[in-house]
Amino acid sequence: MNLAATFLPNTQIAPHQIQVFLLQIGLLLLLATVLGRLAVKLNLSAVVGELLAGVVLGPSILGHAAPGIQHWLFPAQTEQAHLLDVVGQVGVLLLVGITGAHLDLKSLRRRGATAVKVSLAGLLVPLALGIGVAFLLPATMMAGSTTRPTFAMFFGVAMCVSAIPVIAKTLADLNLTHRDTGQLILTAGMVDDAVGWFLLSVVSAMAVGGVHGWKVTLSVGLLIAFVVLAALAGRPLVRRAFRLAGRSSDSGASVVTAVLVIIAGASITQSLGLEAVFGAFVAGVLVGAPGAGEPARLASLRTSVMWVFAPIFLATAGLRMDLTALANPSVASAAVVVLAIAIIGKFAGAYIGARSSRLTRREGLALGAGMNARGVVEVVVALVGLRLGVISSATYTAIVLVAIITSLMAPPLLRRAMAGVDANAEERLREAAQSKWLEPAKQAQGKD
Repeated sequence: MNLAATFLPNTQIAPHQIQVFLLQIGLLLLLATVLGRLAVKLNLSAVVGELLAGVVLGPSILGHAAPGIQHWLFPAQTEQAHLLDVVGQVGVLLLVGITGAHLDLKSLRRRGATAVKVSLAGLLVPLALGIGVAFLLPATMMAGSTTRPTFAMFFGVAMCVSAIPVIAKTLADLNLTHRDTGQLILTAGMVDDAVGWFLLSVVSAMAVGGVHGWKVTLSVGLLIAFVVLAALAGRPLVRRAFRLAGRSSDSGASVVTAVLVIIAGASITQSLGLEAVFGAFVAGVLVGAPGAGEPARLASLRTSVMWVFAPIFLATAGLRMDLTALANPSVASAAVVVLAIAIIGKFAGAYIGARSSRLTRREGLALGAGMNARGVVEVVVALVGLRLGVISSATYTAIVLVAIITSLMAPPLLRRAMAGVDANAEERLREAAQSKWLEPAKQAQGKD
């Protein structure tokens, strides 16, 4: 028996497909980088520009202005689309893993009750509001193969998520990471992210296996078992792996270890019939746990993910947006409803949680503004819904619009809410300590 023929079937990618794929990757990365940097110069999140790169090259703009070029560059061929999707899938798993690595477990424990109240209210209010409104939305917002309960659960999850990468970047840009409110926003956002990935996995299982009580219960049980095993068995294994990698003078060994851990986590949850991004997130938490991966040795991984893989993923997500669908009055109206629910639900939930914890009105508004940024997490959720056949392309466009608009809204609203909140003595000491850590980085940037 020819083992080579068994494992490597005699199928080759056509040279033209490779050429088109390379052009796709090159153009998407180039435009995403340019528009992302432009967005940063305009005091916006880079996510906005990177998403718009796909919108420009997709059916919304290039497809309308030069349909022949757009169809040649992005042909409607399954094999060609899969090449681009594979790169995007690797990018999103690494991005989610890096996000999980930033989860500060000590901060979660320290801020305890207040963070729990804010995060739970910020989750439950938009979740309930999203589920309720989903039953009233027109059937055109659903994919033909899904059921209304599955669509409603997915829609609720899409309305309740936050985005730690965008939140962290916004707080850093506004110099609010040392403030109590800023740290509370980060902590509550971390809880929202973790629960959001958990809920997304449950909804994904519902979409694949149907809405059956025992199947949903089994999915929840598997998720809990995975988290427990990751904490009890995975954590010491990951620590040991990083200790071995740390013996090398080259940081490449640690980078490879981190990537393997993230891919292993994603593979395990995928094999359990759950969403791969949840496994990547939990694995990322293990990578970032004390005693595991050292941030300095993983800096090159973060750089490659944030500057190469993430922009390509976000640009491919923008490709799937068709803003021309908003010309349909019913679709435009539904998009406005989706945006309003997302903003009002998250604002109201975070504000209620803040006020129940006896925080001031301005602090409550700041928490609502900060946690309202959806960014890349909303895009991932939307892509999962589209891939699973839960939402239509019109709903996908509306949800990605939520990611863009809320990322645009967060900085000015947060700046205005915090303008009337004076820094206390502890916050000023924290700022002074933080500036000492940041000074070497600033000096290095000045030399570049």
